[in-house]
Formats: sequence, structure tokens, C-alpha cells
Amino acid sequence: MRASSDRILTSHAGSLPRPDALIEANRTRTTADEAQFQAQLRSAVADVVARQKALGIDLPGDGEYGKAMGSRVNYGAWWSYSFQRLGGLELSGPGLYDVPSRRSNPNEVVLTSFGDRRDRIRFAGAYNDPESGITTGPRAPHTPVCVGPLSYTGHAAIKADIDNFKAALAAAGIEEGFMTSVAPGSASRIGNVHYKTDDDFLFACADAMREEYKAIIDAGLILQLDDPSIAENWDMINPEPTVEAYRAFSMRRVEALNHAIRGLPADRIRFHLCWGSWHGPHTTDIPMRDIVGVMLAINAGAYSFEAGNVRHEHEWSVWRDVKLPDGKLILPGVVSHATNVVEHPDLVAERITRFANLVGRERVIAATDCGLGGRVHPDIAWAKLAALAQGAELASRALWGRPKAA
Repeated sequence: MRASSDRILTSHAGSLPRPDALIEANRTRTTADEAQFQAQLRSAVADVVARQKALGIDLPGDGEYGKAMGSRVNYGAWWSYSFQRLGGLELSGPGLYDVPSRRSNPNEVVLTSFGDRRDRIRFAGAYNDPESGITTGPRAPHTPVCVGPLSYTGHAAIKADIDNFKAALAAAGIEEGFMTSVAPGSASRIGNVHYKTDDDFLFACADAMREEYKAIIDAGLILQLDDPSIAENWDMINPEPTVEAYRAFSMRRVEALNHAIRGLPADRIRFHLCWGSWHGPHTTDIPMRDIVGVMLAINAGAYSFEAGNVRHEHEWSVWRDVKLPDGKLILPGVVSHATNVVEHPDLVAERITRFANLVGRERVIAATDCGLGGRVHPDIAWAKLAALAQGAELASRALWGRPKAA
């Protein structure tokens, strides 16, 4: 994994805006026109990689284009794509916001449905007001339920994703790129009637998804593991647990993830921590200080986390007291998915410099809070990536003592 050896490198968290034509093709896709769709997808991936390079993104992704979206606003494609790649699931569960609360073993905490999060209860008036500006995207009428032994069935899909992305990287003359995959803790946040315990189901997800992780790394790509469950489950436990109980609850998800990536090279893996990307209040987010140790227990070479939105920007100071393990990198989000305001490059540079001064300039890669695709308008998303690259250049000049370009 490349590090910022002589300047601050740039990357992002994964999802980028899909072209309208690709969204429509996904929405109307049939087996009869699969060859035409794949050609369109391959062309779109080539375009999005080329566009990242033109903007100054050093470590690009495929925009998650192989993870289908049927509308411009979509907060769940990073997760829902796995429903088509896991055998043993049946689309028979209730809607995501209608899933009943359940008690989790062995921790005995009560997990609420997505619709009963503590923030959604606290701000019920805003969430129920269509003019409040809170957006969550379309809601699927059903969620999957595990009804049989889990297996990975996405071999053809991940091969197509990898082939498309590697062709795009080669065409753009880029040596290193990353591809996202959902972690077991988040993949297992669906119904289960087959496995006896939540732990059994969690580790079955780990064994199944390992095949995708291995395929990405074996292809020479960087694997990014997306797992909002590590931080986000805090808001889905009612009543609010103690921090100690939540850490223990979350560490089982870390153990499952480490089981899934056992033997894989940590320096080819990065982990993305997230408190949930929907546009709404986040007053019940667990503080970074309380979860950073759990994050660092994951056997990854780099850690991506929110650091640009107004609920978490102040948490850069955590790194005054927390030692980043030797050989590890961080990818702080220095432009945010949570606002339509495009950050000024000077602010981006200030945010980068804070982290660089605490953990070392060579150990910082400037990134985004979360995926931009499906969260903000495409024009805004691309402007944010441009501001990210411009801010990184300003920070590099300051950190390496280079004069301004003529």
C-alpha cells in the first residue's frame, strides 16, 4: 500500500456518482441484455477512474459501480450488493425499517430496527417531515433472511468487477487502486432463521465473504472493508449500553472480521469506520475516543474514518493520546458527504496538517468522510474531490517545505 513519502496522497471512501445512464441500466437490467450491460459498466468504470486521475486522486477506486443503484439517492448499495452474492438467503423479510427488535447473544443487548434508532426517536418530528431536508433514499419493501447454510455465490460478479477495474487502471496508467467489500459485522445485519445464534451467523458471514476479500487481494488490488456496524450499532441498541458492554459487543464483530482476513496481508487491507451516512442528526454517535481501540484491533494496514463532518471534526485531537501502531496509516475524511457545502482547499489543508503533525506526514492519506455517490449531487461530489486534491497539495507544500508553484 502506497504511503505519502514525499507529499500527501489522496483517496476516498468508495462510492462515487454513477452516470444516469448506468443507473437506468441497473434499474431495467434483464438477463437478455446482460452482455450490453456489462459493456456499458466496463466503459463507465474506465471513465470514473480516468476522472479521478484528472482531478488529482492518487489512489482511486472503481466508484463501486459494480454495486447496483437504481436511483441517484441510495445509501445502501455498499451493503445490499452482498444479498446477490450470498447463497442461503431469501428475500422474504420485512422492510429495513420494520425489522423487529431482537436480543443479541451472548451480550444480551437489545438491537432495535433501523427505524427505531435513538436519534430517529429523538428527532421523530424532523424525520417524519418531508420538508425537513433529511434524506434516506428509497426503501426496499423486503430484506433478506438467512434460511440455509451461507455460501459465497458471487464469483462471476467479483471477477467482472475486478476485470473492469484493472482494465481501467491500466488504461489510466495507475498502478494501485482499491475495491470495497462489506465486512461480516454489517453483512450479518439481516434476518436469520437458520443459524442457532447470532455468533454462528456472524462467523458464517465471515467465512462466506472471505472468498471475495481473497479474490480482491489476489488480483493485486487494495481491499477496503466497509463496516459501519462497528460504530453505528451503538445508536441501534436500546437502552443505551455502557461503553464497556458495547466494546465487548463490537469486539465479536472484530474477531469475525479478523477471522475472515486471517493470513491475508495486512498491508493490502484498509478498514473504513463510519457512523452512518444518511443526512440527519447524529447526536447519539459513540465518540471516536470510545471506539478507536476497537478499530485499531482490526488487522488492517490503514484506517479510514470520518473527520470532516461537524459531528466528528473535533475528534482529530484523539490522536494526541492514541498511538497509531507502527507501520499503520490513516485516511481521515477531510471533505464530507454530510453537507452540500464544498470545502475550501485551505480548510482541507488545515485538517490534513492537524493529523500529519500528530501521527507523521508519511502516515496520512487524505480522503473523504464516506462515499459521495448517492449522498450528494454529482456536481457537488466531483467539486469536493477537486477540493480534496487542492487541499492536499497545499498541505504538502507546508509539510515538506516546498514553495508554491509558479
